Amino acid sequence: MATSSKAKKTVRIASGRKRARQNVKLNAANTALRSKFRTVIKNVQKAVAAGDKARAAELFKHAQKVIDSIADKGIFHKNKAARHKSRLSASIKALAA
Repeated sequence: MATSSKAKKTVRIASGRKRARQNVKLNAANTALRSKFRTVIKNVQKAVAAGDKARAAELFKHAQKVIDSIADKGIFHKNKAARHKSRLSASIKALAA
């Protein structure tokens, strides 16, 4: 992601300063959750690529919980979460064939 080279202006109003502090914390938390989301998806995809259906199913079960929790928190839209779960599930089912 591109970061601007300009230094951000400091806010003068106390509520604005508090908001800026909160934004830093929330941004860090959301970034960590997005990273966790990507990681669990990659783990399932690697297991599918290796052809290990049992391992993929086990990882998918964990991935579902992570994906749903992130969608509930509003980091991603519920439809995006459903789409990812659907595609992962379809790839695992395709291993049986």
